This record gives sequence, structure tokens and C-alpha cells, in this order.
Amino acid sequence: MAFRLKQVMTNVLLAATGLSLFMFATASSALSQDGLVIEPRKEGQGPYNRLILRGAYLIDGTGAPTRGPVDIVVENDRITEIKTVGYPLLPIKPENRPPLNGGTEIDLTGMYIMPGFVDSHLHLHTPASGQNVPPEYVLKLWLSHGITSGRTLGGEGMMWELEQKKRLENNEITGPRILVYPVFDSSEAGPINTPEQARARIREIKKAGGSGIKFFGAPAEIMWAALDEADKQSLSSTMHHAQLDVNHANVLTTSEHGLKSMEHWYGLPEAMFEDKQIQRYPNDYIYHDEQDRFSEAGRLWKQAAKPGSAKWNEVMQTLLDRDFVLSPTFTAYQTSRDFMRMSRAKWHEEYTMPNLWEFYRPNRNAHGSYWFDWTLEDEIEWKNNYRLWMTFVNEYKNRGGKVIVGADAGYIYNLYGFGYIQEMELLQEAGFSSLEVLHAATLVGAKALGIDDEVGSIQVGKKADFVVTKENPLANLHVLLGTGHIRLNDETREVERVGGIKYTIKDGIIYDTTKMLADIRAMVKAEKDKLGIPPGPMPIITTGEE
Repeated sequence: MAFRLKQVMTNVLLAATGLSLFMFATASSALSQDGLVIEPRKEGQGPYNRLILRGAYLIDGTGAPTRGPVDIVVENDRITEIKTVGYPLLPIKPENRPPLNGGTEIDLTGMYIMPGFVDSHLHLHTPASGQNVPPEYVLKLWLSHGITSGRTLGGEGMMWELEQKKRLENNEITGPRILVYPVFDSSEAGPINTPEQARARIREIKKAGGSGIKFFGAPAEIMWAALDEADKQSLSSTMHHAQLDVNHANVLTTSEHGLKSMEHWYGLPEAMFEDKQIQRYPNDYIYHDEQDRFSEAGRLWKQAAKPGSAKWNEVMQTLLDRDFVLSPTFTAYQTSRDFMRMSRAKWHEEYTMPNLWEFYRPNRNAHGSYWFDWTLEDEIEWKNNYRLWMTFVNEYKNRGGKVIVGADAGYIYNLYGFGYIQEMELLQEAGFSSLEVLHAATLVGAKALGIDDEVGSIQVGKKADFVVTKENPLANLHVLLGTGHIRLNDETREVERVGGIKYTIKDGIIYDTTKMLADIRAMVKAEKDKLGIPPGPMPIITTGEE
């Protein structure tokens, strides 16, 4: 989802007995209103001339099963050796291990090491946006959940994002490296009313240093000219097939003209209509009433061809033949099928900024805040929608198609970082094994973004990007969440919280995610203190009893 509307701050109900409603405006926030300058990096140790990660079990991203224990040698920011040094649960003989040779070593005995994760759908905003949160907060949430690479699909303007891209590449600021995909028809582009203007916009993005382009839609002659020019300029492309243009621009027509990938699922069921050309809308439907928009979106897949039908197979095979990439972003819409679960997720208490919470709450003037009167029937329709959607995505993967992991966080109670792990969990719900999920989150994602020569798998010669966990993520993807996983310790008979990523390593720089998450909690607490908001869950309602 692209951010297109500006949030108007409304009332906040204090979640404490006896405290009354108070008002605060965007301008009252202590956050910088421009936020254009991101503070230099203070986190992380390294890179080192020689670093050895000792004794971890290796999940290398290629789809191969876990092996090890291994020692991984890193020199500066490159992997130079991967050596199996023993067998599980047996002592490792020192003579089997790569020598330290004056380097630095970290004991990861019994831990698990994976490639850094690739998020195919990022949005990086400044405080001046409607979300009114600092970019440092977003970048740290991403990195603390193992995301070391990704692509931004619209944010605060192409040139600002390209500046941050360079700073992230040079590790001047804390966060994942990014590829920038500016929005085709954003406000900075000016009018695009002719094929010639469309081609000029594509050339502008290429000249500025963009890696690709994100489309929503356009009149056919403009859309096809833009895609043709993108191909000529060797620019990648992806698209949110907006309902306003999907009648002529569904996944079959756009991929035929060279589109490389799609976000969400709009444009896919429309390509599988058998008894209609246009989605059936209520006669009083208005697209810019977002409850109308998302309520009817949840009733779309049932209008398409059935799983396994001739039309279903025809569309799937065509996309497979074109090597088309699916970035489902299941987590972006999860609140639609279970508002209470997503709006009351544990991490909101300590990790969601109050201004971002205001952006999430029901609001007719904020994108994705469409809970004006969201009913059980709406949720059930969305659950049914997911069953069909997930069936297609899982089958597409099974038949050799590329499915990648993108969170589209920052909207609809979908929190940065946490949403990426939830996307992994939803892929597993769709039918992916946990190993297939990690494969999609690493090497498949890197291939789709064209960066697999550098990242995506743990291989000699590639960049030193790693995710390290104490718990086995294949046994339970929940352990990747910053809030971890709750379980009973049968030795102590106490309930404990385990998990969370131990280290995120990017370009050989080691980030202690425990400290980074503590920094994020401190940022949220400080902002709540400034606004007089007590600890604990933020309220959703402003009248009546919470």
C-alpha cells in the first residue's frame, strides 16, 4: 500500500482509571517535523579484518536442510570460509577449527545462523508524513528483525530515499540496505498524460539512480509506454494493480507488457474472471470510502475461477512461463480478518509509537484506517478470501514460481519489523514449510530483487549478512519476533519468554538486537511520557468504556 493521505491527529483516550480524554495535535509532538537528516550510526561492532562465528547450526538460504556445527570466517564484509567442525552434541576438536590468526571470534555454540532477510515491500517515511515517526525508529525495527536488504516502494520522495540508500550502503546510518523503486505517478513526477511523458518519467528515475519503479495504474497507452521504456532502461518493475485501472491492467496484460512482479493480489483474481469482466460492486460503492474499498476487496476471490479449474491453471501457467514474481504481503491485510488480534498484539504496548497508533485507529482521513463499522461478516469474508488467495500462492510456489516475502508495514496495525515475521508465519499458514519460508525470505527474495550475487545465501564470496537466533526458527517461526515466544519451562515450572533474534549482522557489522530493541522501547516510552500517556496498551476508542 502506498501512503497517499495525510493523517489528522485526533483524540486519545488515556488507558488508566480516572483519567479523562485529552487533545493533542501533530504539531505538539516533540518529533522533528522534517526529519530529513537521519542521525549517524552509533550501533554495531565491526566490520573486522577477520571475524569467526563459531559453532552455529547453518540454515544457508538455498533450501538445504540445517547442517553443522560450522565455523564461518568473515574478512571485513565478505565470507571467506565455511567449515563443518564437528557433530551435534559432541565436543568440537580445536584442531578442526579455522585458526583465529589475531582476529575476533564469537561463540555461537548451539545457536542457528541464517542469511539476512530480504523484505520486498518497504516504506520509509519522515516525521513530516502522516505517521509522524522518525525514520531511525523504522530502520531499527527492520534491522532488529533480521532485515538486511529490501526495496522501498514509495515514501518521502525519490531523491531523499536515494540519499538514504547511499548512506545505508556505506553504513553511515543504522538500517538495511535498500533498493529504491519510486512511484510512477507520484506528486514529484508532475502530470503524466501522454506516452512521451511516461517515457520521460522512466528515464528520470533511471538517471537519478532508481533500481526499479512501482506502478498503481494508468491509461493503457501510458502504462504500456512506461513498461516498454522500463525494459529499455533495464529498470525492474512491480505493481499494486489498483481497482481503478484493473479492468485493462490485470496481471495478464501487465506481465505481457513486461511487468516483473506484483504486490498484494489485486489484478490476479480479475484475470481469472469467467462469467464477468468487472468485479461486482454494490451500487452505492465509492472507492475512496476505504471501508467500501477494503470490504469489497475481501469479497473478490470468490468471484474468480475455482482452484484447479481450466482458467485458474491457464493464468497460473502463463505467469510461470513469464517468470513473474508474487509478493503477497498477506500481513498487510491480516487485520481485516481478525481486528481484535492484530490491534491488540503484544508488541503494540512497548514498540508502537503513539503517533503511529493514532494513524492506525479508525479515521476517514488516513489510508488503511477503515474500521468505520467493521463487522463479523466482513472478517469472515476476508477469511474466505485468504483461503483462496493462499491456495493460489502455495500452488504457484509448488509449481516453481517465485514467491517472496514483503511486509508492507506501517499500515493497518502492521508494525515495522514485526510485520515481516508475521508475513513468514502467514506463508507457513498458506502451506509453505518453515524451510520454504526461510528460502523465500532469503535467496528467492534476493533473486527477485537482482541482488543474489551479493546476498540471500551464506556462501563464500558473498556479503557477511546473517541472522543469529538461540532458538531453532524452523521449529517455531514465532521465535523470530522481537517479543519472542511464551512457553512453560518444565525444569523450573515457570512460564518464560524465549526467542527474539540475538544478532543481526550486516556487511560484517554485528548488531546486538537486544540492545536495539531496548533503544526502540526507550524511544516509544519517551514519546509517551512527553504526551502524558501512561504505559500499557493504547486505546482504540475515544468514547464509552475501553
